[in-house]
Amino acid sequence: MYDIVCSLVIYKNDRKQLLDAINSFLNTDLKVKLILIDNSPSDELKDIKIEARVEYIHNPQNPGYGTSHNIGIRKFSEVSKYHLILNPDIYYSSGVLEDIIAYMDNNEDVGLLMPKILYPNDSIQYLAKLIPSPFDFFVRRFLPFKIFKNRILDRFELRFSGYDKIMEVPYLSGCFMVFRSNVLKKIKGFDENIFMHMEDLDITRRCQGAGFKTIFYPNQVVYHDHIYKSFMTVANLKMYFVSAFYYFNKWGWIFDDLRRDINNETIRKINNR
Repeated sequence: MYDIVCSLVIYKNDRKQLLDAINSFLNTDLKVKLILIDNSPSDELKDIKIEARVEYIHNPQNPGYGTSHNIGIRKFSEVSKYHLILNPDIYYSSGVLEDIIAYMDNNEDVGLLMPKILYPNDSIQYLAKLIPSPFDFFVRRFLPFKIFKNRILDRFELRFSGYDKIMEVPYLSGCFMVFRSNVLKKIKGFDENIFMHMEDLDITRRCQGAGFKTIFYPNQVVYHDHIYKSFMTVANLKMYFVSAFYYFNKWGWIFDDLRRDINNETIRKINNR
């Protein structure tokens, strides 16, 4: 039985950056397994399998981010207590996973946890969010008025909270997600209709819907060497909108009473803590 299994989906990634992510995960005395799902057209990264705890799968058909993670989830959900969804541009210090697992062991109602995410320069990435309405999702991306946009972001990204206390949050980022494996099995992993973008929001909501808490945990920090890509190419922009339309068709556009209730309760708890 593994303490934690990590699935890491890669696509023509920088080798050094990828090794930083791999070594961060393997730098532990926990019983771990890392599964690399390589969606690149060629398998030139296969020699990145540096030791026996690493398994490499070449998956050149590239079925999408969540679908690829589901390969690792299905393969190891019965033999691991926890499952880490990790991006290849993440790195962190030893002891992070040990503390996260200890917290989740002591709080069995927590099904999903995300630590504080920082840029390499130590500035905060505001990745603990409310559930977006179509207005939040689209207007905040394109709104030219900075003052109005900042007001929206202060609420939507929970910036007013200070990001310094443990919070139950309805939208956690897919760059670093620690799940209970039995929860992933119960909710059947990621929605495979989403190629990329919105899959983390969808799975956070389904985790909550299954009766588990989804926690932002600032007691531990990981670094995300992230370059925002959604609008860098036409293909990424199209993918962004396709995923958004699928998500809102699934959960509701204007009429999503559950979204309103969850967001209001999240803000109430933060303000009353």
